[in-house]
Amino acid sequence: MKNIPHRMILSEEQMPTQWYNLRADMKSLPDPMLNPGTLKPIRTEELYPIFCEELAKQEMDTATPYIDIPEEILDVYKAYRPSPLNRAYALEKYLDTPAKIYYKFEGGNTSGSHKLNSAVAQVYYAKKQGLTGLTTETGAGQWGTALAEACAYFGIGLDVFMVKASFQQKPYRKSIIQTFGANVVASPSSTTQVGRAILEMDPDTTGSLGCAISEAIEKATTTPNCRYVLGSVLNQVLLHQSIIGLESKKAMELLGEYPDIVIGCAGGGSNLGGLIAPFMRDKLLGRKNPYFIAVEPASCPSLTRGRYAYDFCDTGKVTPLAKMYTLGSGFIPSPNHAGGLRYHGMSPIISKLYHDGYLDEARSAEQTRVFDAAVQFAKLETILPAPESAHAIRCAMDEAVKCKETGEEKTILFGLTGTGYFDMAAYTAYLEHTMTDYIPTDGDLQPGFDSLPKIPGIQD
Repeated sequence: MKNIPHRMILSEEQMPTQWYNLRADMKSLPDPMLNPGTLKPIRTEELYPIFCEELAKQEMDTATPYIDIPEEILDVYKAYRPSPLNRAYALEKYLDTPAKIYYKFEGGNTSGSHKLNSAVAQVYYAKKQGLTGLTTETGAGQWGTALAEACAYFGIGLDVFMVKASFQQKPYRKSIIQTFGANVVASPSSTTQVGRAILEMDPDTTGSLGCAISEAIEKATTTPNCRYVLGSVLNQVLLHQSIIGLESKKAMELLGEYPDIVIGCAGGGSNLGGLIAPFMRDKLLGRKNPYFIAVEPASCPSLTRGRYAYDFCDTGKVTPLAKMYTLGSGFIPSPNHAGGLRYHGMSPIISKLYHDGYLDEARSAEQTRVFDAAVQFAKLETILPAPESAHAIRCAMDEAVKCKETGEEKTILFGLTGTGYFDMAAYTAYLEHTMTDYIPTDGDLQPGFDSLPKIPGIQD
């Protein structure tokens, strides 16, 4: 038996100084984004009115495998990175499993999640370009919190459009975003044309990330010296989040370990893409063959029940079209959906890897089973997990039980994306037995599929 510590933390000198661009090693690239006006493949410069120029270049770069992390970003990262790789000894003992369970914990910063990894990068490039304002959307509030922190650090104004259901469920998320100096409004709102149009169609809507994205983009494109930034889905975000997987791989190498199974929760794909990146490279290059599992909520099942098609990334249909697994840009998650991961589509990179069979499996989980796992994990490992993270915990526990049944001594790695201390309304609902599960019927999903765009010669 090797003497493996409960927590493995790399030194600052061991922290990666480059991000890894997974597309550089993919056998087949994701289909290009399309200009919503011309329906032709979009050019880098066509993204400049929405994104910072350097981020637009990163978004479109399919060839550069490693990109240097600027020193100014590394300086901020060192305030909370490297993050720990933990061995879940107590969970293993409870499950009586021969499996070894590791988790990469990204909640050790004020934002409480992995989102800060990309927020710092995106705000840095905005500051470098001389911008004075940014806009964004946020669902559960983790991204809005992280971006507010980064904007405060670099001295840039921020407007956050928060999905109305989360805005109402998580008032303290709103408060912490405001504490860092950002403005936050419930979306859809009356502050934008697209928000007013959505409210006119459905005054009682609880909102969606697609709605909030539309509002944020409208605000950015109508405000001088302002751009829009996004916390998941985009290629640039998965690039920045690759530091999660790079640190994980380095730490496991120092321990003499390598995962047989890698598990991540899946909403838009940022955490999952970042965690699997260097291990997926091994698989693409034929060096190793880890088994990858994406876990999503049963109430927002883009990978497990969505269509692989071109779709708008927002409800207002002003963004470029992306080829991805999607439920349709008009999809609105059920109001009882408490666990985050509520975006209608999935990262084009993740979608392509899943479609081509490199991402081995996608699973969906009902939220009561997810919270069962979250509470048990908290009791054993002393960390209250974010509901998003608990999807991965649920799956890791299920895989460890399988190992008990088969006697296999597999090594499991999952991503603990953050803490759940701002999710107490959801935990309360679970503990008071008022939480219910909702699984959309095929009929519930059909209107979203019917709204998928028709693209002559590509998607009829």
